[in-house]
Amino acid sequence: MSTPSVAAQNGDWAATVDRLVAEKIASRIAAKDATIWGPEAESESAIRLNWVDLHDTSRPLLAEIEALLAELRAEGLDRIVLAGMGGSSLAPEVITRTAGVDLVVLDSTNPSVIARALAGDLQRTVIVVSSKSGGTVETDSQRRVFVKAFTDAGIDASSRVVVVTDPGSPFEKLSADEGYRKTFLADPNVGGRYSALTAFGLVPSGLAGADVAELLDQAAEAAPALQDDSADNPALLLGAVLAASGDRDKAIITADGSDIVGFPDWAEQLIAESTGKNGTGVLPVAVKGLHAPELHSNAADIVNALLADKATSDVPTALTSGSLGGQMLLWETATAVAGYLLGINPFDQPDVESAKKAARGLLDAQPEAEAAAFTDGAVEVRGTDGLLDGVDSVQGALDSLLGNLGEDGYLAVMAYLDSERDENLMAIRPALSKRTGRPVTFGWGPRFLHSTGQYHKGGHQQGVFLQITSSESADVEIPDRPFSFGTLITAQAAGDAGVLADRGRPVLRLHLTDPAAGVEQLISLLDAPDKSEDGGA
Repeated sequence: MSTPSVAAQNGDWAATVDRLVAEKIASRIAAKDATIWGPEAESESAIRLNWVDLHDTSRPLLAEIEALLAELRAEGLDRIVLAGMGGSSLAPEVITRTAGVDLVVLDSTNPSVIARALAGDLQRTVIVVSSKSGGTVETDSQRRVFVKAFTDAGIDASSRVVVVTDPGSPFEKLSADEGYRKTFLADPNVGGRYSALTAFGLVPSGLAGADVAELLDQAAEAAPALQDDSADNPALLLGAVLAASGDRDKAIITADGSDIVGFPDWAEQLIAESTGKNGTGVLPVAVKGLHAPELHSNAADIVNALLADKATSDVPTALTSGSLGGQMLLWETATAVAGYLLGINPFDQPDVESAKKAARGLLDAQPEAEAAAFTDGAVEVRGTDGLLDGVDSVQGALDSLLGNLGEDGYLAVMAYLDSERDENLMAIRPALSKRTGRPVTFGWGPRFLHSTGQYHKGGHQQGVFLQITSSESADVEIPDRPFSFGTLITAQAAGDAGVLADRGRPVLRLHLTDPAAGVEQLISLLDAPDKSEDGGA
């Protein structure tokens, strides 16, 4: 194990760190002082600070996880599927990928993704359904379809469902009523994006075979340094780099120099949802590799936050290192510090609900699809008012969208596709960044709605948005629901685009009538390589 460390280059944050030390911010966070972020945030902060000592309080879970794992393996049940969104999926994904163990992460409503998960060997499968309330539409739908699949295969579905939820939630009651295999209760005073070391992160990871006890040990080793009111506290320095760098409001994140796999995707949600509100915040840009264009742009509005040992340019840079458990606690603490420096509440997410409401409205109304402005090859093209005036090709539509990109702006690619089947599409991220000279985020829908989706609506209003959807060859019905997965993902995409448009942001919507042909058309159009050299969440 190694304690986390941060080295900062190309900037001067000494005065900010000294201020944080003088105000005892680190020790006050460790003491769960809810007053740090101001009176408006106090009520929320008071019920969101238990993440600071999870390395101690989560220990009783270990025996429960170990006992269930032994039972499942004795029964030949070794395929773990996780139904969860946002913090419920991103932490287990990085934990298991870093540990090198298999976990099927189901955080999509794309029918192709659902069908592939259902096509796995159900005789060996257990599904972990993670939701604080149980009412999240994605996870509820995934639970329903797996229960039916188990039943149709002659399997006792209740014996194959493991629940992770908050105590006293409707989901806890449902689990008891249905007789599900096991219910793990998480700490209710921890928000989703800070929940890596709660049952939400530990249960699916542990059942998949990751050493979650070691993860807690790593965080415990890191905690003293992160709680110390000292200029050497790495969380204070990282928080200062993220939030106290003048007009530098975009953080480029990569883990290229680390053996931690997928860390930028987890950090992306943590930072975007925590800071992107009240018209301010830090936009995290998750990239893969030190060759990403943003890391060499020397743009005036970015900082680099790298799990690496060297800087890539002359922009302000934080270089972090350490074990996964230590890094998670480091970045959580640093994000809370950044929220303090920005003057916002890092524990709420006021704009996540807007897209959910819009999607629910569309599911209820089931309106006719908006007619395409035109079709070019395998791509139907739609756009916000005025965006497509005089345009009759995908290339022209992209030119028009990028023409709205300001000198301090960013482009968000929002792909409501199959992240495994359509993985090559991620190659357009660095291609678009090279073309524009601006940061480009890439998010798989609908999971990014629980991540950068908050920043898109609540943060700096600088973004232009490229939404990509697809027609799937087969849909998947959701038991006892008046809509299918195809209907659901269509409503989620349309609802998100509508909320962005209502806020005056330009949105280009490209619908692939044939996913394979459409992805290839976009890759060719942007001269992107066949395989992604870089990607994001």
